[in-house]
Amino acid sequence: MSFINYLSREINCKIVYYGPGLCGKTTNLQYIYNKTNPEAKGKMISLATETERTLFFDFLPLALGEIRGFKTRFHLYTVPGQVFYDASRKLILKGVDGVVFVADSQIARMEANLESMENLRTNLAEQGYSLDKLPYVVQYNKRDMPSVAPVDELRRLLNPGAVPDFEAVASTGVGVFETLKSVAKLVLTELKRSGG
Repeated sequence: MSFINYLSREINCKIVYYGPGLCGKTTNLQYIYNKTNPEAKGKMISLATETERTLFFDFLPLALGEIRGFKTRFHLYTVPGQVFYDASRKLILKGVDGVVFVADSQIARMEANLESMENLRTNLAEQGYSLDKLPYVVQYNKRDMPSVAPVDELRRLLNPGAVPDFEAVASTGVGVFETLKSVAKLVLTELKRSGG
């Protein structure tokens, strides 16, 4: 879970963007990175092998205030979308504080969404986490595409626990910061509650 750097007086929190291949996880992170104050962020690092890519960067939102005199630094990660990169996904979920599940709104991608959600639950359970107890939000991305599923149907299938959810078009930034702010708020609430 979150770790504390006493030297820099920062609490470090890890937020993982999870979802099926090509759903917009990377697009979310790139949009956030490009719109974040240069002084407040670290470098964006892309670990790319021949067939998969993991992206991460950290930033210190200046507007969120402090917890007991400590600033909060968020580390954002994406996981490779394809299910056969399960080992990488498990590794990236280690020590997670919050999850953004990015769903592809296109009707043709519904099965991939469900498979990815199931995979997320399984991988978290293997590490002793439960998605139902973890701060997480759902983003219905690609709302600008033709033949998208109605939000009510996406909600019924992917968000039965009624966590905060957002419609988004990550490529233009619609819903991107709303999603991030929501999960960040949940993570901070959990930190304060658990005395983090």
